[in-house]
Amino acid sequence: MTSLRKIKVMVVDDSAIVRQTLTDLLNSDPEIEVVASAADPYIAAEKMRDVIPDVITLDIEMPKMDGLTFLRKLMEQHPTPVVICSSLAAEGSETALKALEYGAIEIITKPKLGTKQFLEESRINICDTVKAASYAKVKKLVHP
Repeated sequence: MTSLRKIKVMVVDDSAIVRQTLTDLLNSDPEIEVVASAADPYIAAEKMRDVIPDVITLDIEMPKMDGLTFLRKLMEQHPTPVVICSSLAAEGSETALKALEYGAIEIITKPKLGTKQFLEESRINICDTVKAASYAKVKKLVHP
């Protein structure tokens, strides 16, 4: 049996509990390895100088720079598959539509309460979503 290369993931979320929970549940999948986590987009950009993830999980509401702004900049400069993981990105919301327009592959809507429990219960779905995103061919975002 050959060992497959693991999908390298960066978790970007301002909540330490969410970062730790997502890291633990993604690392529990033998095909996924969290290679970095960041509390905000500036830290994420800094870490991306050293490690290039295959997939990024990204929160929307963060200090310094929101996730949509980071997503747009990322897709303009270093197109990378992104899974939005946010309580603000409910299906059909303006935020969700903007995220998809900017190039997000998928959106996982976190509840406003009970996030840790929700993430743990959604482990298989989240891991499958990250795996699927790793196969996505993302294009550079170009603004007219």
